[in-house]
Amino acid sequence: MRLLIAMMKHETNTFSPVPTDLARFGRGQPTPFYGDEAVRAFAGTGSGLAAFIDVAREAGAEMVVPIAAGAWPSGPVDDDAYAHICDRILEGVAAGCDAILLDLHGAMVTRSLPDGEGHLLQRVRAAAPGVPIGVALDMHTNLFPEMVDGITAIAGYQTYPHIDQYETALRAARPVMGLLRGELRPVMAWGNRPMLPHVMRQSSEDGPNRRLQARCRELESAGALACSVFTGFPHADVEHAGLSCVVVTDGDRELAERMRDELLDAAWDAREAFVYRPEPLADSMSRAARIEGGPVVLLDHYDNSASGGTQDTMTVLGAILDAGLEDVAAFAIHDPGAVARMIEAGVGARVTLPLGGKIDMPSIGLRGAPREVTGQVRLISDGRYRNLGPAARGVLMDMGPTVVLDTGKVEIVVISRHQEPNDLACFHSVGIDPTRKRYLMLKSRVHWRAGFGPVAKAVVECAGTGVCTSDYSSLRFERVRRPIYPLDLVNAPTSWTGASGD
Repeated sequence: MRLLIAMMKHETNTFSPVPTDLARFGRGQPTPFYGDEAVRAFAGTGSGLAAFIDVAREAGAEMVVPIAAGAWPSGPVDDDAYAHICDRILEGVAAGCDAILLDLHGAMVTRSLPDGEGHLLQRVRAAAPGVPIGVALDMHTNLFPEMVDGITAIAGYQTYPHIDQYETALRAARPVMGLLRGELRPVMAWGNRPMLPHVMRQSSEDGPNRRLQARCRELESAGALACSVFTGFPHADVEHAGLSCVVVTDGDRELAERMRDELLDAAWDAREAFVYRPEPLADSMSRAARIEGGPVVLLDHYDNSASGGTQDTMTVLGAILDAGLEDVAAFAIHDPGAVARMIEAGVGARVTLPLGGKIDMPSIGLRGAPREVTGQVRLISDGRYRNLGPAARGVLMDMGPTVVLDTGKVEIVVISRHQEPNDLACFHSVGIDPTRKRYLMLKSRVHWRAGFGPVAKAVVECAGTGVCTSDYSSLRFERVRRPIYPLDLVNAPTSWTGASGD
């Protein structure tokens, strides 16, 4: 048995000015990982690719891993980078295989294509007719019909923060392996509802999504092979952005359709609960100052690099400095130029420099606004560490050259490559114990909960500036299907549905 395994992951914020070239998929090296290098990089981790590797090893199968490419969210993917990744996968398919297991994201937009995954999957299907294909997807998938047409099994994350990447890939692989053994006949039903849930209301730890994901697990216990509700990624201005669902059953298409409709109806009924309403930043700062003890998370959720943010806006950090809050650790400001200047100055040097605000955001009409900051260079690091978990356990992270700038009241981590703070190791790696701080400023939306949720005494959600804004009125949607809630007051849902399989 020969299994082709590959990874292509990118969540595209079409409003983001951050470019996405091939090097961004290398996570600190010039290119993605290939062949044995990919296996060494991901085997034994909590990633989806690691699960596919374990499935192949357990089956005693020959394993081909042409490429493992994953990039931090940013703007549309360069066409040549996308072509390179797809060509590697298709070359592997052309060499022949008995099954294909793909670890994808589900919200990739290229400069020429609104649906990068669907285009790839249709090319794979055409190149390998009759070969079973299993696909693991992120919960923030924007599901296009081309992504499910002719595919054997799809499974999506059931947790946000995403701590079930490994388990999701197993859910995608098991129907495929069962089909190969002649034990299963997977069929799928899928569909969507016209709604754009705010990311800040998509956590699976509370709110409406907690109930939806719990129901998915119940339906799997009741006989489904895989149930997935995709909350969608609303910062992609593409036709099918928004909430959708895929259900896989063993030969029972009617059951799959009933389960699909139940999940979609439940999501639609909860549509108002998926709307997030931010508070003014001044109110957030006042509230934070009144909280005793810590650590208190000050969440700069408008500028999250894991949603395509520049990670260099200074609005929230500036408010913290102006408020005079003390015993603060901030992660992180992306400013390679400032890092280079501070490395040149050296550890112990006192510096004054314009920090952050180097990138304009034309899609929301904002220019970069640096903030002059004075402090001491306390530490210089290569920026490499491995996640402790539970998110992406064991996966190597690379912030690039990194500096800690200490203002006396705020320790600011300044990085050269984008990195969301979803793991305590991001602070430990630069000599900061986050559990002993009164305040932690984190440029994140929901993923921070994976590492910091258990230690946070309180969280104050701070509406700053950035292309991850929760204010839909500041985003110019031109391509998403209309009407759609809450951009439009929709009472009767119009949606598309479908099914596939024997």
